[in-house]
Amino acid sequence: MHLELVAIVVEEYDAAIEFFVRILGFDLVEDTPSLTNDGRPKRWVVVRPPAATTGILLARADGDRQRGAVGDQVAGRVGFFLRVADFAGMYRRMVTAGVEFVTEPRTEPYGQVAVFLDISGNRWDLLGPLDPAPA
Repeated sequence: MHLELVAIVVEEYDAAIEFFVRILGFDLVEDTPSLTNDGRPKRWVVVRPPAATTGILLARADGDRQRGAVGDQVAGRVGFFLRVADFAGMYRRMVTAGVEFVTEPRTEPYGQVAVFLDISGNRWDLLGPLDPAPA
């Protein structure tokens, strides 16, 4: 068994796709017209990091309750973790693209980390390997 998808509630599909695909480098796996349970139009939008098996369903907020969750899906905590091989390169790419980092990069026992906000304001850890040991 594996975890196939997690949902992130977003304000608008196209801006979220732009963020995840252009800025983070995810693949757009699917963008298909669909219907809500009561027959209103929506889209089934899935993005996924290259070569990953778990994707993110970008779910447009529907109603006041869901709009209230946009950007606060895990009550202000870091709820998503993006591990990359080239931490410094990805950090520079994201800063250049205007991604808001709420912490400076630092080294922890589990690797390099910096907290950033996604298009909706959710907190993510950008994670990288430990710095090589000094020579």
